Amino acid sequence: MREATVIAPVQRGIGISERYLSLDVLRGLTICLMIIVNTPGSWGHIYAPFAHADWHGFTPTDLVFPTFLFVVGNAMSFSMKNSMQIGGGFFLRKVLKRTLMIFLIGLFLNAFPFVDINAAGDYVLINLSELRIMGVLQRIALCYLLASLIIYYFGKKGLIIYSLLALLGYWGILWFLGDPEAPYSMLGNAGHHLDLIIIGPQNLYGGEGVPFDPEGLLSTLPAVVNVLMGYMAGIFIQKWGNNLKTIKVLLIVGLIFIGLSLVWDLGFPINKKIWTSSFVLLTVGLDLILIGILMLVIEVWLLKKWTYFFEVFGRNPLVLYMLSLMLISLFWAIPVGGDTLNQWLYQNLFLSWLPDKSASLGFALTYMILIWLIGWWMDRKKVYVKV
Repeated sequence: MREATVIAPVQRGIGISERYLSLDVLRGLTICLMIIVNTPGSWGHIYAPFAHADWHGFTPTDLVFPTFLFVVGNAMSFSMKNSMQIGGGFFLRKVLKRTLMIFLIGLFLNAFPFVDINAAGDYVLINLSELRIMGVLQRIALCYLLASLIIYYFGKKGLIIYSLLALLGYWGILWFLGDPEAPYSMLGNAGHHLDLIIIGPQNLYGGEGVPFDPEGLLSTLPAVVNVLMGYMAGIFIQKWGNNLKTIKVLLIVGLIFIGLSLVWDLGFPINKKIWTSSFVLLTVGLDLILIGILMLVIEVWLLKKWTYFFEVFGRNPLVLYMLSLMLISLFWAIPVGGDTLNQWLYQNLFLSWLPDKSASLGFALTYMILIWLIGWWMDRKKVYVKV
């Protein structure tokens, strides 16, 4: 059955329980956008909003991953209620098991489909000794682990203390331990130095042209704050209910966070790839506003007819995310007429009649619909997979 945290009821101030549908929709919206930005027809032709900022700065795409961390925390505000009632040993086993499973799934996706095509066009097995260790799911796993331990053992007070120490401490670490000339640069930041020592250059992401991992170890510490703030938002919503007063507070606090991030940006630039503290404040602020707007539309105005499309993604998020990455990897691995299947489909079905960037986006949207149809079939068959 689907995990209770997905649709757990919240209480209005008058004591009437109802589904917290906004969380499902936000989760589904995040997965939907993840698929679109991860699967363009051509990485060389992407509209600016669907690409990450080159370094310092921010684009709508930069909000996708932190929003998923925020959603993880929001869902934890439901699931941790039961966890608080169980013994520490059982809790640890449960959390460690889930963390390990998510982390291993991330490693599996990094390796899939276990072959590459060499310059001669032949299939060769990948070198597992050079497999990327970190990734999106690996960061989610570690953030979930740390956030769970903080909430369980130290409560709300510990959560706030950790958030302050993590954001301020991370700033200090990068400033004092990074290269003096460029402490916030790709190769000069302290997090990159740590990854080189602990993980090694051969196991880091190479998509930037050099060994550098945007989901590195040190930058995971401030990323935990995105989860913790999602948890706090969930607790607040459950306590005060789905009403205009709650929404107003979420919007005001969101604006305050955004304002603080813009001020901090002057000394500690907003940057997703090293997950700066100003980036955390900005994304948390935007997510508070986003969940507030969704609550206004869905829970207060009761406009729900449009939500099912995103609910499909939100009901099997991990499975659909995995399928989206595995299927596109196969598209890139299957040869067709001197190209790969991905290139053939892009060139013949989209680029043949659309401008390059529109064709690339059209491919991504079509692929997203394909994954949605799989999710729709799973929902019709009541198949819900959880970890």
